Amino acid sequence: MYTLAFDTTAAGCFIALLKDDKISQIYKQDMDYGQAEVLMPEIKNILMKERIGFNNINLVVVCTGPGSFTGVRSSVAAARTFGLASEKITVSGVSAFDAYANSLEMDELADLNAVIIETKREDFYYQIYDSGLRKLTEPSAGMRDEIISELRNKKVSLIGDGVERFLNTPSGLSLHTIRMEKHLDIEILAQCGLERFLAKKTDFPKPLYLRAPDVCIQSVD
Repeated sequence: MYTLAFDTTAAGCFIALLKDDKISQIYKQDMDYGQAEVLMPEIKNILMKERIGFNNINLVVVCTGPGSFTGVRSSVAAARTFGLASEKITVSGVSAFDAYANSLEMDELADLNAVIIETKREDFYYQIYDSGLRKLTEPSAGMRDEIISELRNKKVSLIGDGVERFLNTPSGLSLHTIRMEKHLDIEILAQCGLERFLAKKTDFPKPLYLRAPDVCIQSVD
């Protein structure tokens, strides 16, 4: 069984090909712009290196966000296109929150486990899970003090690419685990999607937007 996973929601383009449950091919490139232009050619290159065709793919896993508006839209649109092109391909979406949370080891879990994702603004994207990784909050965008108020008086683990900035100043939290990630690990996304597929819990990918796109509408005189 082949699983193709990819993520362009943050500052990079990341692709993994799993054969059964093992990484077979991988592509990782940090970039602030141009992920959409790189994604499909690099998927083609990965399939060529593996000496397989599009018809050999069984599962496509895509990160649904949150992240840049263009990056989220590009990833999800590409995944849906794969699903339309072949009825035998299952397409599944996994949020960055769920992938980050599921990368925590058993001994890293605390009473509250918060995924903190960078927005490149004053706020953060975040979601909180309990010790069994059940969701306690909806995916949200919030200011630091607001998030801290939801985490007080419990043992807390933090993970995500926003953790470093979140902890730039003392938080007053009782911290158990701190995982300052540069970006979401594409291997973790692929494994998370595969586990859901095997458990028959796949979700059709829908973009996870937590704020409006940063665009400026030009006025017409």
